[in-house]
Amino acid sequence: MKKENQEAEKKEKSASYYQLHTDAVDDLIGATQENTPRYSKKELEKYRSGRKKWRLPDGLKAVLIKFWFYGAVCFFVFMGLGMYLGNQWDLFFVAAIVMGMVTDLLINHFLRFTEKLPGGNRRWMMVSRRGTVGFILNLAYAFLLLFLVITAYGAVNALLSALSGGQMVLGVEPLGFGLAAVGADMLCIGVKRMLMKIVADARKKA
Repeated sequence: MKKENQEAEKKEKSASYYQLHTDAVDDLIGATQENTPRYSKKELEKYRSGRKKWRLPDGLKAVLIKFWFYGAVCFFVFMGLGMYLGNQWDLFFVAAIVMGMVTDLLINHFLRFTEKLPGGNRRWMMVSRRGTVGFILNLAYAFLLLFLVITAYGAVNALLSALSGGQMVLGVEPLGFGLAAVGADMLCIGVKRMLMKIVADARKKA
C-alpha cells in the first residue's frame, strides 16, 4: 500500500509540474502575440547590421580632402601673409614650404587614417613614403605643384586678357587655388602611375 501511495503521489507531482510549465509557456506565447509593441519596417531597418550605408568613393574623398587643405593654404598664406611679405617670390617660397608640410603631416596622414585596408589610399599620394625622407620629398613635390598652379593661373589670365582686351583677370582665392592644386596633383599622380606601369611592363617582358 505504501508503495502504491508513493507512486500515486509521484504521478500527481509530475502531472502538476508539467501542467504548471505548460501554463507558463501559454502565458508567454500570449504575451508575445498580444503585448509586444509593433514597429514599422523603417524603424527596424535602423538596427539591422546588414543595412546599406552611403559612402563616398575613395577617389572623391581624396579630392575633397586635398581641395580643402590646399584652399586653406591659399587662405592663410596668400591672403594672410601676403600683407606682410612684399616680395612675391618670398611668398611663393613660403607657400611651397607650407604646402609640403601640409601634404606630409595632414593630407597623407588623413588619407592613411580613412583607408579601409592598409595601403589602400597610397594610389592617391604622390609620395607615400613616411619619415624624414618622405617629408623632404613632399617638400620638393610642393615646389613642383606650386609651379604648375602658377603656370595654370598665368595661362588662364593670358587667355582671359586676350578675350577681354585686358579687362578680365583671375585673382588668387581659396576655391580656385584649391581646384588648380588638386588638378595639378592628380595630373602628377596620373603621370606617376603611367610611368610605373610602363616600367612594370618592361620588367615583365625582360
